[in-house]
Amino acid sequence: MTENADIMQGTLDLLILKALSLAPMHGWGIGDRIRQMSRDAFQVGQGSLYPALQRFEKRDWVTSHWLTTKNNRIARYYELTPAGRRALSEEIAAWRRYSDAVNLLIDSE
Repeated sequence: MTENADIMQGTLDLLILKALSLAPMHGWGIGDRIRQMSRDAFQVGQGSLYPALQRFEKRDWVTSHWLTTKNNRIARYYELTPAGRRALSEEIAAWRRYSDAVNLLIDSE
């Protein structure tokens, strides 16, 4: 899967929250981390990533601040809040329930 349209509905939040659980990152870094962690299966475009991050800020799942990158550029860095970590746990639990149910269907005879 290489296009955001291929990311199943409802999984984008999980992917972004998981990436941010590892370390605070700027938007490009989040997209790159998702690509790396999925072994190039998912590429989240800016058109999906930034609206999600704005939604997360409104929900108090992330905070953001401006920092200088390793390349000496100014970028907005995002960091999970305690509410964001709880949201990640809930997203993971929901995904596991969903994938378990799909596996039951696939494996049924």
